[in-house]
Amino acid sequence: MLFDFAKISAQDAYKLMVSTIVPRPIAWVVTQDSEGRNNAAPYSFFNAFANDPPIVIIGIGGRPEGGDKDTLTNIRHSRQFVVNLVSAANGPAMNVTAIDFPPGVDELAEAGLTTIPSTMVRPPRIAESPVAFECERFTTLEIGHERALVLGRVLAMHIDDAAVTNPERCYVDTAKLDLIGRMAGAGGYIHTRDAFEIPRIKEADWVRKT
Repeated sequence: MLFDFAKISAQDAYKLMVSTIVPRPIAWVVTQDSEGRNNAAPYSFFNAFANDPPIVIIGIGGRPEGGDKDTLTNIRHSRQFVVNLVSAANGPAMNVTAIDFPPGVDELAEAGLTTIPSTMVRPPRIAESPVAFECERFTTLEIGHERALVLGRVLAMHIDDAAVTNPERCYVDTAKLDLIGRMAGAGGYIHTRDAFEIPRIKEADWVRKT
């Protein structure tokens, strides 16, 4: 079935996209406001974008009642943020931080989470998260009223020691991170435990099926 995005509403376009672009990794973003107060919120319009320089990208929409979300306001002010990834154990706490609290509320405290000072940026990372990327804003693309794509340059990365199998060769046992991804619907998520491999094919080994 064809859906002409020029003829449907933005909300319907959103519904179609999040129902089919799955699973999506979750950026659990920690920022600080101009007074140094912490803010945390999850975003599933998120992914790795480049490796040289190392860039992650986050799509941030506006508040339902209008105005920028705290995450975007804080990044515009400080140019710094931390992207934490969400494990299955973190799911309930992450869901608390998704509540649309008013500005100034520390979502990390509301969710009973603890923080660890970052090494290169001011916002802290979430202690309970198995992976964290310390980032500085690389650029911001304004894509509409109160909506933006934030590209962040990764300055440092923290991974749970238990999941790092060879630090010298940067080998990570991804399964031990037990990350979750975003699916369709208001509360749809998926585990990343059910992994399988499709080996890459070398050209010399390729035989076309007729």
